[in-house]
Amino acid sequence: MAKRRKLGRPTDQRKAMLRNLVTSFLKNGKIETTVTRAKETRRIAEKMITLAKRGDLHARRQVLSYVYDETVVKNLFDEIAPKYEERNGGYTRILKLGPRRGDGSEMAILELV
Repeated sequence: MAKRRKLGRPTDQRKAMLRNLVTSFLKNGKIETTVTRAKETRRIAEKMITLAKRGDLHARRQVLSYVYDETVVKNLFDEIAPKYEERNGGYTRILKLGPRRGDGSEMAILELV
């Protein structure tokens, strides 16, 4: 099994944080976060978009079980997924911003291509 990043949190908090990040990302099309969080969020968001491209009921329910907001899921299936119909993966890009002022943590913007 591939090693996943722990992001310095217990499992339940980490899962909740990633669900929140993915939901916010799909809602707004871009988020600003740390580089490592962006990489983990990207992993899951790409899977959600790929599921949405399938467009069937089972895929919709799989996405609903992960994403917190139903309106985000509707938007994902109706607007985001059709845009990437021709593209096989690589729906997101990570732009590095440099260190955060408070703690020097490397920041990045995760956005839809």
